[in-house]
Amino acid sequence: MNALEPVTGTVTRVSGPIVFAEGLGACGLYDVVDVGEAALIGEIIRLKNDIATIQVYEDDTGMRVGEKVVCHRRPLSVRLGPGLIGTIYDGIQRPLETLFASSGAFLKPGERSDPIDPARKWRFVPEPAAAAPGASFPISGGAVIGSVQETDSVTHRVMVSPDVRGTSLSWIAGEGDYTIEDVVARTDLDEEIRLSHWWPVRRARPFKTKMTVTEPLITGQRVIDVFFPLSKGGTAAIPGGFGTGKTMTQHAIAKWCDADIIVYIGCGERGNEMTDVLSEFPELIDPRSGRSLMERTILIANTSNMPVAAREVSLYSGITLAEYYRDMGLDVAIMADSTSRWAEALRELSGRMEEMPAEEGFPAYLPTRLAEFYERAGRVTGLCGKEGSVSVIGAVSPPGGDFSEPVTQHTKRFIRCFWALDRDLANARHYPAIGWIESYSEYADEIRPWWDRLDPQWNAVRIQALELLKREQRLQQIVRLIGPDALPDTERIILVTAEMVKNGFLQQSAFDDIDMYSEPAKQIMILTMIMRFHERASAIIKRGAPLLKVVGLPCREEIVRVKTTYKNEDTAGVAAVELRMNQQLDDLERTYRKAEA
Repeated sequence: MNALEPVTGTVTRVSGPIVFAEGLGACGLYDVVDVGEAALIGEIIRLKNDIATIQVYEDDTGMRVGEKVVCHRRPLSVRLGPGLIGTIYDGIQRPLETLFASSGAFLKPGERSDPIDPARKWRFVPEPAAAAPGASFPISGGAVIGSVQETDSVTHRVMVSPDVRGTSLSWIAGEGDYTIEDVVARTDLDEEIRLSHWWPVRRARPFKTKMTVTEPLITGQRVIDVFFPLSKGGTAAIPGGFGTGKTMTQHAIAKWCDADIIVYIGCGERGNEMTDVLSEFPELIDPRSGRSLMERTILIANTSNMPVAAREVSLYSGITLAEYYRDMGLDVAIMADSTSRWAEALRELSGRMEEMPAEEGFPAYLPTRLAEFYERAGRVTGLCGKEGSVSVIGAVSPPGGDFSEPVTQHTKRFIRCFWALDRDLANARHYPAIGWIESYSEYADEIRPWWDRLDPQWNAVRIQALELLKREQRLQQIVRLIGPDALPDTERIILVTAEMVKNGFLQQSAFDDIDMYSEPAKQIMILTMIMRFHERASAIIKRGAPLLKVVGLPCREEIVRVKTTYKNEDTAGVAAVELRMNQQLDDLERTYRKAEA
């Protein structure tokens, strides 16, 4: 039998999105199938003799025993090429805008369309060395043979598929306009190279080497960049209960982070939240280029009312797209919202297959699947020799905000940055509501050289501020019992400064024109100034000055307002505030030095 020849079977049993079929013994695990008369897209997830277990990625209501199943003898794959940027897909790479234009708001069973417009032409520019007359251009999988200007913000490098066997080009097309189906080169083994190729979503794309992370992913959010930084190529989780701001935090990171490409995966989220994403992202302006953010964004939308099987595969589709752009030498950031809904899809499918449940009904392989996803992040040298990275930020929605539930606990095993959202902060309208007690980052030491080049005091000030907040938490327990007046002024100043850190540094408004994004230089200047205020105020209080005099200094309120008063580029204005602070503290210190004398 030809390897590409389809195999036909028959439905023997239907259990929700899980379908059992016989006659598919010649097929392979994870092969794509068309199920039923409507040709619903599915995937073989278990084979036993002649019986295949299939998960269907569409609503199979009304399917009957005896309907036909056709296996295409290839794994579930996505198409990679120019035209991905700015597109809105579902979990199996169906372009939703195209399908909406043809069938309206509700997809018809079995409906599909080309992932990338096959009729659109792209301006292909071959590599000069490959296009030279008489040249024998050596290649291997991943080699760059040309480029296409995909958007004004993204130059798309045309790469040879990693599966190619040839070692050199026998022919390459000249500069011109081509569709994704046109052949633009041939190898010495007569393999055809087009502007696009297919890649299985469950198979990680190969690379040369995986490197240690050295550079932070700058998000413009002070609590993240300074306190709990994420590196380019790192992994992070944002756990939090309903209404604590997971989605809004990811929106802010997607808009402001310094990644070249954003892949936003709405995995099982509420329809109104995905509607906000789909309507807001095209209107957002990329602060770096001044153009639409969609010119460097890919959206994958799988709402909670869509079939759970497609929700399960959407994470794999998203990270495969991210790896493709990583291989071009770009930095990619993935927002997965949320992995809890993905895990719930695994639980439902596992139950349909009558597998033995583990903790809280989740399948025993939940940790393995989470590891497979997060391990595809990293900073690598691609097959073409260029350095790129994939950073993964996964939201976790623990029921009732309970961080001890399985998805959160297993996620913590595979990520190195944990941004725990705090219900009390969210209720107090403190955003981002990232709690500084439970959160942590293991990337601080690795990216420290980058920060040291900007300000050598970064690590010391960061640790000092975190220690101050921990001391404030312990003092608050005493305050709740006996009141603040029972504390000496040397400890009450800790409460005052901690409040300045919270209001003047950690709290950040996404709606303030100045404060919505904070440059690293301004971030560290603000925190250094607050901690300097604390050191000097504590010393003056020990000389005998009452706390009331310190709190009454005009500079204290001015420090808290620095974040919204001075723009990122106005470092001179921030420095002037620190100068006034020092002058006022000097005057107060002189007063009590004389009294002491």
